[in-house]
Amino acid sequence: QVQLVESGGGLVQAGGSLRLSCAASGNTVIINAMGWYRQANGKQRELVARILSGGSTNYADSVKGRFTISRDNAKNTVYLQMNSLKPEDTAVYYCNARSGSLITGPDYWGQGTQVTVSS
Repeated sequence: QVQLVESGGGLVQAGGSLRLSCAASGNTVIINAMGWYRQANGKQRELVARILSGGSTNYADSVKGRFTISRDNAKNTVYLQMNSLKPEDTAVYYCNARSGSLITGPDYWGQGTQVTVSS
């Protein structure tokens, strides 16, 4: 089992920045990838960014050039630096850890942290 605890959400004006953190604990050796998903009101949860155990990353087109995912292996923590925030970035952001298959998981989820961007 893996436990994930997120922090760093909040309210920010458009153009501002926030940094989300996600600390993993438990059986972290089984994690193959960690990432951030978000879910806006009335919309499906979508992948924002992901970092694999080898260090490669991928991003949603909507956040490329604005968001950066990184990790601190010693702290079992992954970060999402969000710059140039837009109102459409408003959502609940969920930390994800994937074990087993990179395609199907299984997945572990954090409790979510609200990010609100005002115009």
